[in-house]
Amino acid sequence: MQGNLFSEISSRAAEFSKGHRRIAEYILMHYDKAAFMTASKLGDSVGVSESTVVRFASELGFDGYPEFQKALQEEMRTRLTSVQRIEVSFDRYGHDEVLKSVLLHDIDRIRRTLEETTPSVFSEAVEMIVNAKRIYIMGIRSSAALASFLGYYFKLMLPNVTVIETGSRSELYEQLMHMCSEDVIIGISFPRYSRQTVYAVSYASDVGAKSVAITDTADSPIAAKADRALLAKSDMVSFVDSLVAPLSLINALIVAVSVRKKELVAKNFERLDRIWEEYDVYEKNGGGR
Repeated sequence: MQGNLFSEISSRAAEFSKGHRRIAEYILMHYDKAAFMTASKLGDSVGVSESTVVRFASELGFDGYPEFQKALQEEMRTRLTSVQRIEVSFDRYGHDEVLKSVLLHDIDRIRRTLEETTPSVFSEAVEMIVNAKRIYIMGIRSSAALASFLGYYFKLMLPNVTVIETGSRSELYEQLMHMCSEDVIIGISFPRYSRQTVYAVSYASDVGAKSVAITDTADSPIAAKADRALLAKSDMVSFVDSLVAPLSLINALIVAVSVRKKELVAKNFERLDRIWEEYDVYEKNGGGR
């Protein structure tokens, strides 16, 4: 089903049967809880049968309850306040098995990211990056860590890489003022989506530059503005954003670009190794960067 799920449920409430209307009302009022309930538990909560819940999902155009639940979770994540995220996190994890639960969820996110990533789109994004005159990278709030990581390695590998420092909207455009059609911007944004990052990608489109979005769904605001969207699952509802799958995708992007720019990257790191050795940058028994 296309469009806003909550709006669809709300607009059709009058035509629902009594049982379906009770389900709709509960979802609209308690979406943070309903999104993680089984069909049976949701039915118990509103006083209807499990089969009634399944038929409700079908009436909205879904193939079954799991598909409806997935759509509900996706849309619900953009609406949660930080307090609601904390409450949902406590409900899901409690005090037991937190380590196991969180790591297993992250493993599942990487698996789903791999399954849903289109190799041709990934390759096209790599082409845009290796052929760009200048590369701009932007991500704020929790995505700033991802932007910083990507920028660190791209700066070691390639010339003319800029990580956009966030500030006022006017400062954003000042940092982008030299962008042209030969450049590319990589915008990184996950729920709740950053308007500043969307503005940056929109500006790139206005000046004819290429753009790559790293985000969670094709329906995200930044994906709609970008030339290519690389999707990584980041659906932890906790107040702590899960960056494992996005970081893994970024690792793949770094490696893919380094392979395409093999000779340049090799020369850069040979020079860096000499500099690090000459200026005693690292401990002699350390191998990290």
